[in-house]
Amino acid sequence: MEKWVLYALISMIFAGFTSVIAKMGLAEISGELGLTIRTLFVFLFVICFAWNSIPAANWLLLNPKNIFWLGLSGATTTLSWIFYYKALKTGDVATVALIDKGSVVIAVLLAWLLLKEAITMRILMGSALIVSGLIVMIKPP
Repeated sequence: MEKWVLYALISMIFAGFTSVIAKMGLAEISGELGLTIRTLFVFLFVICFAWNSIPAANWLLLNPKNIFWLGLSGATTTLSWIFYYKALKTGDVATVALIDKGSVVIAVLLAWLLLKEAITMRILMGSALIVSGLIVMIKPP
């Protein structure tokens, strides 16, 4: 198994825990306050991680293009988290998490359009299965 696949699988496991733990933390508080507290912890953890993991020479490699695209990514992450927490506060974790994972289909399309990544039959079938799952889970009984 390639290292990046292992990292992605570990990310998947932590992301699964994140939604359930967050829902538990939202008891008796607003989604907005929950998101704020969570984000403060994320900030502290990432700063500690960066302090211990990033060689000083890497900081010199930053350029305006990196900062622009990473800043834009931060803005879209913020908007995603705001609406995710609004949905998580009142929705079922399983349904909210699945809808959120529909972002895979958006990522596939954007990667194809902007990065010129190939869309293979495997990727098409996987995306179709994700969309099918979304339809099944969000359609009222």
